[in-house]
Amino acid sequence: MASPPPPSSSGPRALSSLRPECQKDLDANVRHARHGRDNPHGTFLIMVRYRVLISGRVQGVFFRDACRRKAEEYGVAGWVRNLPDGRVEAVFEGLAGDVRRLLEWAHHGPRLADVHDVATELEPPEGLDAFRVR
Repeated sequence: MASPPPPSSSGPRALSSLRPECQKDLDANVRHARHGRDNPHGTFLIMVRYRVLISGRVQGVFFRDACRRKAEEYGVAGWVRNLPDGRVEAVFEGLAGDVRRLLEWAHHGPRLADVHDVATELEPPEGLDAFRVR
């Protein structure tokens, strides 16, 4: 079976603000994915999971609730929580294109947030089915 093509970037916005290292990891995972499923239309859907650490002014600005709402809008499962050091930690799991959109959003967050850095780590998907605030 040939490798599936990368997810299309068709959507409301281009993904140009995704940091190069994050984009590189996501693209590599799409090209070399071993996790996926076939949908009824016969296209291969690639599932990905990222652990994400967001730093800056990200607590006390409704980051977690906004993240939950965006994840539900994009169809991404996972969770988000505050860390004692002032960062926000999250796990985003779902279709590669949907996770890519949520990663892009995490680089700026809600209106009151001031995101300084977003660190990502690729992990194997676990099959989560909802998004929760912890």
